[in-house]
Amino acid sequence: MSLVKLSIKGISYSQTQNGAYALILNEVDGERKLPIVIGAFEAQSIAIALEKEIKPPRPLTHDLFKNFAERFDIVVKQVIIHKLVDGVFYSSLICERDKIEEIIDARTSDAIALALRFSAPIFTYKNILDKAGIYLKSNTAETDAGSQEIDDVLSNPETFGHEEETNQSGDVYAKHSLQELNELLDQAVSQEDYEKAAKIRDEISRR
Repeated sequence: MSLVKLSIKGISYSQTQNGAYALILNEVDGERKLPIVIGAFEAQSIAIALEKEIKPPRPLTHDLFKNFAERFDIVVKQVIIHKLVDGVFYSSLICERDKIEEIIDARTSDAIALALRFSAPIFTYKNILDKAGIYLKSNTAETDAGSQEIDDVLSNPETFGHEEETNQSGDVYAKHSLQELNELLDQAVSQEDYEKAAKIRDEISRR
């Protein structure tokens, strides 16, 4: 299976679910987006790593992991999002020490937070992107609004809470038909409501 390189577009705050955030990954050599619903703590950690000017007074958990790894000459070489089951993404850290490579299982949000700190590339498999990737329809006004929303999240990390990560589709979509779900998905994508789009996509995949 071929690997597809991803970059981070940003983080969007959920307008419908308190404490939830959508991490948006870009296909580097394509136009698809991969939205992943993450918890507030992980969103804060990723946002701080993206915003280079923000320096926490004490190390966050992911900073501590990096400091610990560097002390023992362990380097995170890359992150691979290797599996998608029932709307949950599974990832691996590819680590190296003394030219010996080890693979460590990790939650995707944690893996990406560490990838940023180690400047490690992020990959997924083509079949996962084919299944879960979405195309963003071109609309300048909506894109600007979405970018502003992401900028607001990144520049205000102190507003994040401490809820647990969730990737499950809500029961609210269970009553809709597949045709209705696809229409709702198109609408959510056009409005750049990635968190909602991810939930709808997960419900479609579950069926």
